[in-house]
Amino acid sequence: MKFRVERDVLADAAAWVARSLPARPPVPVLGGVLIQAGGESGEGLTVSGFDYETSARVELDATVGEPGRVLVSGRLLADITRALPSKPVDFVVDGARATINCGNSRFSLPTMPVEDYPQLPAMPQRAGTIRADQLAEAVAQVAVAAGRDDTLPMLTGVRLEIEGSRLTLAATDRFRLAVRELEWTPEDPGLSTAVLIPARTLAEVAKTLAGAGTVELALSAGDGMLGLAGAGRRATTRLLDAEFPRFRQLIPADHTTAAELEVAALVEAIKRVSLVADRVAQIRMEFGEDGLRLAAGGDDVGSAEEELPSILDGAPLTIAFNPSYLLDSLGALHTERAQLTFTTPNRPALVRPVPPPPAEEPEGSETGPAASDAPSPGYLHLLMPVRLPG
Repeated sequence: MKFRVERDVLADAAAWVARSLPARPPVPVLGGVLIQAGGESGEGLTVSGFDYETSARVELDATVGEPGRVLVSGRLLADITRALPSKPVDFVVDGARATINCGNSRFSLPTMPVEDYPQLPAMPQRAGTIRADQLAEAVAQVAVAAGRDDTLPMLTGVRLEIEGSRLTLAATDRFRLAVRELEWTPEDPGLSTAVLIPARTLAEVAKTLAGAGTVELALSAGDGMLGLAGAGRRATTRLLDAEFPRFRQLIPADHTTAAELEVAALVEAIKRVSLVADRVAQIRMEFGEDGLRLAAGGDDVGSAEEELPSILDGAPLTIAFNPSYLLDSLGALHTERAQLTFTTPNRPALVRPVPPPPAEEPEGSETGPAASDAPSPGYLHLLMPVRLPG
């Protein structure tokens, strides 16, 4: 087996596939990546990985001298290719050793038995397509609220609901809930289903495919498999067999107080004030007619306060949040201004993006409602407050 490939192309592919491999593989071969030079046409290169739960496969352009297959350590290959100089890479397999030559650098790696490697799963049936950048943004906005406790698998996933041309993504760790709706192009306009996808895997794949233009979403709910493909890359993951909480009943239908603030200023103020947040990690927000007052800490650990302008609609209110969760919610908005709505200090609050004002219309034409009249549809972040002392 022999091929030549550009260093950056191989390094990028090896890094992406290696990220999907288990940190502690149950058997050594599952820590490897399978490299195949030459397909049915005799040209090209594929780099793949599979651990029975997730798979990743990348197709590359390469000059193939001798076709063949080889299995080598995925993480070692990723580390080596990342460190190589920016020159073409010559990869040669001779017996039980694989040699990598690049410029003046030369590495020799042991190979693993290819016959012991599991067969990669086929892509499920194509369900539809979506813009890659929209999917990446939506998944990132939602996955931030997913749980990380593997003993509660229903909270470590992103729920994907499909109703015709509308997708709904949702994730929660019991302390916050993120929901995003967006449009896509289904193969079957009447498709209606819901699945639970591992959040970490979905976020990694969607981020990697963000520049692909269009992403193909493939789904086989019966086999418990989801596939994503675009720009020569494809990934599959097994779905989580768990019941996701009924999240819609958690979203308040109305509110008594609403405040609109500048996101960047609020984020910086929270970071400063939370430096003295006490062990219960709370930051107090006092909304009044004169603006917002942030406060944290106490006599024992020091205290901090900061005031910000805000547009208040409704009754003044004092509420407290975990500052890290609050920063996560604001960072996921991707707008200059945010709307926060509340009912009581002990009930969940909603954080939503405020769309930018519409472009100026020619004089005499009709104009729509002001940007602050309604939050941007499609995304919301629900936060559970921290109980105020006393």
